[in-house]
Amino acid sequence: MDSNNIPAPRTQLLLPVSFKKNYSRENSKGNLRNISLTGAFLEHEESSSLKPNDKLVVFFEVAGRERKIQATVVWANSVGCGLKFMPVNNRDVQIVDDLIYFVEAQRSDRRDVLDKILKKVG
Repeated sequence: MDSNNIPAPRTQLLLPVSFKKNYSRENSKGNLRNISLTGAFLEHEESSSLKPNDKLVVFFEVAGRERKIQATVVWANSVGCGLKFMPVNNRDVQIVDDLIYFVEAQRSDRRDVLDKILKKVG
């Protein structure tokens, strides 16, 4: 199996985003449900009518700052679509990496709090 076809590890999340087709002026709303360095699953309204090969700009907020990333739709169904990120430069890759780190750090903080509570109760 070609290592280029192996999906990157996914981080589960629920992140509200807005997105638009490259040629569109109108933004649509959705949620990123999982993300990796190479792509994401975008849950959106069926009426968004995204199709494979559509080019998108995805906007999201991390730590109070709005970010955007270019992506291409790889597959689509009535629930959402699979995105492949199309980083223009290293800064784009860093934005995705920062988002993954931010999500995983929040989970780690929650686990630490829960562990402390369980130790006090036990």
